[in-house]
Amino acid sequence: MQIGAFDSERREVPQSGHGGRWGGATEEADGRAMKVTSWGVFTDCGLVRRVNEDAYLAAPPMFVVADGMGGHAAGEVASHLAVEVLSELVGRGPIGVQDVIDAVDTANDAIVQTAEANSITAGMGTTLTGIAQVMAGGVEHWMAFNMGDSRVYRLAGDRLEQLTVDHSEVQELITSGEITREEAGVHSRRNVVTRSLGTLPASPLDSWVFPPLEGERFLVCSDGLTREVSDDEIAACLRTGADPVATAEDLLALALGRGGADNVTVIVVDGSDEEVQQTVDEDTMPRGGHDE
Repeated sequence: MQIGAFDSERREVPQSGHGGRWGGATEEADGRAMKVTSWGVFTDCGLVRRVNEDAYLAAPPMFVVADGMGGHAAGEVASHLAVEVLSELVGRGPIGVQDVIDAVDTANDAIVQTAEANSITAGMGTTLTGIAQVMAGGVEHWMAFNMGDSRVYRLAGDRLEQLTVDHSEVQELITSGEITREEAGVHSRRNVVTRSLGTLPASPLDSWVFPPLEGERFLVCSDGLTREVSDDEIAACLRTGADPVATAEDLLALALGRGGADNVTVIVVDGSDEEVQQTVDEDTMPRGGHDE
């Protein structure tokens, strides 16, 4: 299991001089009809910030990125609490959609209680996004989930789709037609999220459940990547056919090459190369994603 900044099994690669950077090993995950064949993880504090407030979890059935908020290292506390709670779903056998939702609720409670107990962490919070292998209707599916402006993308059949919808003020302006996606990148309110973990009442979690596809590839990332690298560039990188570790490192290098103004965390996950034969209810397909 790989948990950012906690896991003793992580591999530390040479320091960039701008913060810690870790690579996720390629591994096999068998024993289920829907396999994750390999994944790669890299995280970096960027070229401007001194503390990496991102955290991640990378172990079947969960691949999660959390981007902490709050300053004075409080954001780091919130993001790590979130992934630590979700890591309890790893290794316990098949999980369902409600298991993920319940874990997110538990993580929110843990962040709120910790924030209330210490003035230094008061007001802290974190985004949370990821994918999970879940059982739905007796059939294995993917579940994408999101709270905040970190993202999940899927490349399938050479088509890149943003599965999650940003919870941010600029996304609301885009949806209403007041600004374009290009204008959102330089808008003065681009850092303001409208949902996060660490609130009372708890913010609602968005989720999408959908069947696996042959040869699909996922990207789970913090906004430190998407603010520096365009969707077209992300798609081109994911399409190279390089292994997930190399692809994750290439995406990180792109973000740092553009200035690395924020923490950057990238998880690339490859699904099974085998065709999956399953009966699927069409109502479980994701709604409202964005194509490149």
